[in-house]
Amino acid sequence: MHTSTEPDLRHHGDAEVRGGGAELTDLAVNVRAGTPPVWLRERLVASLEGLAAYPDGRAARRAVAARHGLPEERVLLTAGAAEAFVLLARALDVRRPVVVHPQFTEPEAALRDAGHTVERVLLDPENGFRLDPRAVPGDADLVVVGNPTNPTSVLHPAQSLAQLARPGRTLVVDEAFMDAVPGEEESLASRTDLPGLIVLRSLTKTWGLAGLRIGYVLASPGTIARLERAQPLWPVSTPALAAAEVCSAAPALAEATGAAHRIATDRAYLEGRLAKFTEVSVCGPAAGPFLLLRLPDAAAVRSRLRGLGFAVRRGDTFPGLGPDYLRLAVRDRATTDRFTEALATALADR
Repeated sequence: MHTSTEPDLRHHGDAEVRGGGAELTDLAVNVRAGTPPVWLRERLVASLEGLAAYPDGRAARRAVAARHGLPEERVLLTAGAAEAFVLLARALDVRRPVVVHPQFTEPEAALRDAGHTVERVLLDPENGFRLDPRAVPGDADLVVVGNPTNPTSVLHPAQSLAQLARPGRTLVVDEAFMDAVPGEEESLASRTDLPGLIVLRSLTKTWGLAGLRIGYVLASPGTIARLERAQPLWPVSTPALAAAEVCSAAPALAEATGAAHRIATDRAYLEGRLAKFTEVSVCGPAAGPFLLLRLPDAAAVRSRLRGLGFAVRRGDTFPGLGPDYLRLAVRDRATTDRFTEALATALADR
């Protein structure tokens, strides 16, 4: 199933704040504000002493495995989750790949670039973009779904996702935003009992490392070995490996948990402020560090918001959405107050 106008799968939120948008308050990119923290920056600087040597990922791989209670052979470190999508598209032999939308568009783009014909399962906005496993074709041998999903902020029950796993099928669950969910409810990261399960994680969002490119894949040892053979040598830099190691340690996990609770509180505050606008509908219940909004003339409102100093993410580049959607990153209360004042002005100016 396809929308009538093909969306731009290569458009991402960072485009909103490049060049002339650099001075705007950034509500378009879902990276936690105020990151990376000082202790992480110091660890990255210290890692520069080792740049003369080729990267050694063993310690980072052990740390990630321990963080999820998995053996090391079930972990593959990657240059961000984006590299993982490319590896999957190129290394796996699939006949009928299906991507559940709306969601992050890079998985479909990578599959198409690798020559695959991709089918879409479009979730229903009237049902809150919730996944019904029965909507996925039974003979799909690759299924990709986000949890919590970007841009809808929906957290699908682990039980529903588990129903998608079966012999002969690869189930890819993108958990790039899962560490922003208090308690990481509904995560499948530590599951080893589901056939064909691949979980992708990123350190970009919580720790502010988009420019460093670090993520990882959790899967069966056989799948990990196959993906690793498709990687170039030394694919992850020494600073990125240092980040993976330290961000998987207990102190960092405790800090991430605290940040997840603050995000949930700030998200509730933002939802409360948005509830005062009768023309704005917030998709929910939301679980991620962002909200999906539906409002008339969203493109015009987005343009007016830019003039008022705020960058927000357009929604029409996500399959299954359209021109009436915007995505909004959760920020602190002071930023939310300033934004909602600007939104009131933008709506009044229509």
